[in-house]
Amino acid sequence: MGGESTPLTGPDLEHGIAEGDLAPGAMLVGHARGEQVLLARVGEEVMAVGATCTHWSGPLGDGLLVGDTVRCPWHHACFSLRTGEAVRAPALSPVACWRVERRDGTIRVTGKVEGREAARSTRRGGGSPDAPLVIAIVGAGGAGNAAAEMLRRLGYAGRVLLIGDEETVPYDRPNLSKDYLAGKAKEEWIPLRPPEFYGERAIELMTGCRATAIEPARREIMLADGRAVGYDRLLLATGAEPVRLRVPGHDRGHVHVLRTLDDSRAIIAACDGAKHAVVVGASFIGLEVAASLRERGLEVAVVAPEQVPLERVFGSELGSFVRRVHEEHGVAFQLGETLAAVGAADVTLSSGRSLPADLVVVGIGVKPRVELAADAGLAVDGGVLVNARLESSVRGIFAAGDIARFPYGRTGERLRVEHWVVAERQGQVAARGMLGEPASYDDAPFFWSQHYDVAINYTGHHGPDDAISIAGSLDARDATAAWRRDGRIVAVATVGRDRDGLRAEVALERGEERTLEAIAAGSTV
Repeated sequence: MGGESTPLTGPDLEHGIAEGDLAPGAMLVGHARGEQVLLARVGEEVMAVGATCTHWSGPLGDGLLVGDTVRCPWHHACFSLRTGEAVRAPALSPVACWRVERRDGTIRVTGKVEGREAARSTRRGGGSPDAPLVIAIVGAGGAGNAAAEMLRRLGYAGRVLLIGDEETVPYDRPNLSKDYLAGKAKEEWIPLRPPEFYGERAIELMTGCRATAIEPARREIMLADGRAVGYDRLLLATGAEPVRLRVPGHDRGHVHVLRTLDDSRAIIAACDGAKHAVVVGASFIGLEVAASLRERGLEVAVVAPEQVPLERVFGSELGSFVRRVHEEHGVAFQLGETLAAVGAADVTLSSGRSLPADLVVVGIGVKPRVELAADAGLAVDGGVLVNARLESSVRGIFAAGDIARFPYGRTGERLRVEHWVVAERQGQVAARGMLGEPASYDDAPFFWSQHYDVAINYTGHHGPDDAISIAGSLDARDATAAWRRDGRIVAVATVGRDRDGLRAEVALERGEERTLEAIAAGSTV
């Protein structure tokens, strides 16, 4: 995302540093030619890349070395130290790669490596006997966009169709309830790519196109305008849609949901002149909306049936902490209540009490959009059933993102996860699978939630019966929560401990139980 330039810090790497100043396994941030540069030493090899994550400008120097990659501490993007390539979402663009010279006991950065994008192979194309001629992607959200980009990054030269029912290019959906809604992010930061990006990469972006049916036998997608689009491989990334209120007054003009860019724009417009907002639902979206509306100066009340916000997801202690954070910023909670009716300028609660409300935002959950898949005969059970390659029960049709129910190796269960980073990474895995590459989605699911100046990073997956322990102090914004099942840690959430969240991600993926226990105890490894 865009941001202001920051002063250069650290040593002048063109001048150089002593070899002894960079130990094996260490990173150091300095500058060269007016840019921040990250030096990393992997064994006896020294590599240099840009020091700022291309996702939301996170500081890679505060991240974690994993093999010959570096992971961002904010949202767990991952970059190759050898090429600068963004190898794991949510970052989609590479960081710069720099040349390193070692001579006479000194390490120097001598210049930027140019032309890596142009040098990538186009090893797959329509001329290959086993290559698909047309790959279609239904859904232009995080998963669909990431898949289309990955196809081109992998050198696929056939047709790529990216079909979306919104009238806009793919955009950064998490920001709709965070900085953008709060008025701290410009709208030009919201698109994932400018419109010309898709033309430059020969991605046929079809906006405002709604798919109405899939015919697997004919390998065709039927569109609402009557056209039929053929494909050789198909990715379904249709996402989810918000659950709507069904109470008297639910269709009044000041009642909103938040899922799309247009939804967020409408809420922002409604803030003009509004004084009292009611947020229905203490979900992540609901609470992020509450925080953003408080940033805009509205009086905000949150109405939800549970006694503790997010208790089902985070447990009572962490959920109570989130409540305190919001109350410190002036949010009033009406818990143990549901909405009975929406009036012209107020709402009625299930208890009969009323609250002033000239703006109502509903955040009571979403449901996966699986109708296309089900009608086409794909196996559906709480989501589209896929294997580790993200291929559905119908050969050649893949699914990713909010609709995909995939096998998760850490717990041995099937999951359907509504996280942005998961959707993007699954899109990237599906792209490999559609090209016939060995590929599987085995990441530890990750998401982040922002509440004012408090970020909660969560990695893994736990169930309602898993035991939770908390190390550190939540009130001091310095804590780690861990969930255990049958004695093994299955999920970790951190507040103010970004690097521990990264370490937990790696440990969950590798099955490093001792490391996980150390992280859960709040100790270094």
